[in-house]
Amino acid sequence: MFGKTLYDNRRIFTVWALATGLLAMAYGSFYPQLSPESVASVPEAMRGFGLDDTATAAGYLQGAVFGLLVPLLATCYGAATGARMTSADEESGYLDLLLAHPIGRARLLLHRFAALAVGAVALSAAVLVAVLAVRTSARLDTISVANFTAQAVNLALLGLFFGALATAVGAATGKSRATVFGLTAGLGVLGYALNGFAPQIGAEWLRHVTPFHYYIGGEPLRYGFGPTDMAVLAVATAVLLCASILRFARRDLGR
Repeated sequence: MFGKTLYDNRRIFTVWALATGLLAMAYGSFYPQLSPESVASVPEAMRGFGLDDTATAAGYLQGAVFGLLVPLLATCYGAATGARMTSADEESGYLDLLLAHPIGRARLLLHRFAALAVGAVALSAAVLVAVLAVRTSARLDTISVANFTAQAVNLALLGLFFGALATAVGAATGKSRATVFGLTAGLGVLGYALNGFAPQIGAEWLRHVTPFHYYIGGEPLRYGFGPTDMAVLAVATAVLLCASILRFARRDLGR
């Protein structure tokens, strides 16, 4: 089942990885063209999204690349792929036929999520290779390869978290793929906005309830690997996956 899921989604995983990697490369390459006036032109409301420091390579990438479009793409990857774990097949009626074969529900879910994880790692690896490819030409070499790797690992964990969330919603409710994707992506955007705007409303503590805080709040591009933040994302993903399996194993399909 793991191999079949990978094969069936090989084009989708490749497109996600290439598109996200090329976007990161394009935005990373723009860094040398920034001027001192760029910081002054950033609206005050956007400072919470990491766009208040473009004077350093780490500050620029943390805001414009790893703090803006790339995590939203990883969120959408997790939501879209997670929605395919059970919801798509249950919606079409194929899931009943699939489970008529000698494969348990827990095994099915674990194998499919393992394929989702491979896609998340591929996406993060593509981003890492892309930014390293322009590291010298775009004057990003003040950031070490280890720190770039730390940020890429956190990106993979973020994608896995939202993949697990979408899987949990689909496994627990049996809703359609579009509904599961919409709910998960909506929660992702809400969490992203909350993480960015919390300082503006004097509620910094709210950042700690969003996965985005643990993804980039520790500033991996500056300080490298943050074991605590990585552990929080990994544990949250494991809890969601376990909840998915427990609920999916007990639920009547089609309800």
